[in-house]
Amino acid sequence: MKMSAVLFHLTLFFVLLSVVQSRLYTWPPPTIQLPLPLIFSVVDYGAIGDGRHYDTVAIQAAIDACHSAGGGHVGFPPGTYLTATVYIKSGVYLVVEEGAKILGGTKLEDYPAESSRWYVVLAENATDVGITGGGVIDGQGMKFVKSFGEAKNVMVSWNETGACSGDECRPRLVGFLGSRNVRVWNLHLNEPAYWCLHLVGCDNTSIHDVSIYGDFNTPNNDGIDIEASNNTVITRCNVNTGDDSICPKTTYGPLYNLTVTNCWIRSKSSAIKLGSGSSYDFKGLVFDNITIYDSHRGLGMQIRDGGNVSDVTFSNMNIQTRYYDPVLWWGRAEPIYITTCPRSPNSAEGSISNIRFINITATSENGVFLSGSRDGHLSNLRFQNVNFTYRRWTNFPDGLVDYRPGCRGLVKHSPAGIIMEHIDDLELANVNMIWSDVIQNKKWNNPLDFLPSTVNNISFLNFRSESDSQLGVRSSEVRGKDI
Repeated sequence: MKMSAVLFHLTLFFVLLSVVQSRLYTWPPPTIQLPLPLIFSVVDYGAIGDGRHYDTVAIQAAIDACHSAGGGHVGFPPGTYLTATVYIKSGVYLVVEEGAKILGGTKLEDYPAESSRWYVVLAENATDVGITGGGVIDGQGMKFVKSFGEAKNVMVSWNETGACSGDECRPRLVGFLGSRNVRVWNLHLNEPAYWCLHLVGCDNTSIHDVSIYGDFNTPNNDGIDIEASNNTVITRCNVNTGDDSICPKTTYGPLYNLTVTNCWIRSKSSAIKLGSGSSYDFKGLVFDNITIYDSHRGLGMQIRDGGNVSDVTFSNMNIQTRYYDPVLWWGRAEPIYITTCPRSPNSAEGSISNIRFINITATSENGVFLSGSRDGHLSNLRFQNVNFTYRRWTNFPDGLVDYRPGCRGLVKHSPAGIIMEHIDDLELANVNMIWSDVIQNKKWNNPLDFLPSTVNNISFLNFRSESDSQLGVRSSEVRGKDI
């Protein structure tokens, strides 16, 4: 028995020793060297980069060669590359280096015949595509100004072509249409003549560390328009535009799973706006940790075409809104503007439900506007830990409610902390309204304005409304009381 035990332990020892030795011979584990992406410089294909001669042919040749080789990077070294529309193809990433600029052409012949394809950079039905590099794409938007206005510029329109109508016939800057696995990061997008970054029918898109700048007096130079696109993430972006900054739309199909975080926004229209193109549903949208500054409208929904909105959260935000010209620009300085009404008598009425506003601080020249319609109610709205400070610092007149586009237009109505119409189930928990003495002297100190016949099931928990001069006196008296 003793000899058997010794043999067993010796055998076990040598087995363990061989295992340890085999591990030592293979540690650390071998590293796997991934192949570097192929790089195709536009200069190698004849690009000059002087900002005067068109480099369109050279840029497109580099993109085509990269695509034919199975994908990789198309590089733009420092220089200014004037171009007509160029087309990104599957597997291709444009790398616009610091000191490099892609400059969009300003002639009608620089763009395709169909106005729906008027972009400086365009990807259509592509997979695994993107733009990066730290450089600039510039639409030369100022060259499309017909006359400069103190409040709003009048823009050139190419509507004489018949390809489009109205005064918005100008090229967009960057577009991804029907594409999958799109990534745009570390990039500056400047001076679009029309919309800046446009997603249509895309899936699985990441946009991060992008700076967007459009002239503050130029109409329709939206920052990021997301149309009928799903599974989109936008983070760490700085968007400073005259028109809407981040604008989901459902003109061509539904929009699901949009997340926007850690952004800084300034807009002369609406910083964040759902719509007004809204023929299909919006569902599962999250907006978190966003600063909105010097904007005409903060958080907006303009549902006009019968689509429904559900399951949207706005959280951890600082908002400042102010008045601009009430005729030339939509908006009335509302920090929050949630509306649904038919665009025209023949339009369907969509609903808005399950909307959350959590941990929001706003300083504004006007109050919140929550307006459903007769057959398109707002339901299950929740405000939690929200602080509104109302004061005036511009000289524009108040006393108007803005239903545009469509619906009732501009309507005279005295301001209030929250105006409510056609709502079922509204909860206000830990909501504070602070009124400056200037506003109170103008007889604007009405916290809530609604008709009981159109608003049902309002719940208040720790709701407070007080003037800024009374904060030290009255806040302790009303804290913790329900209204």
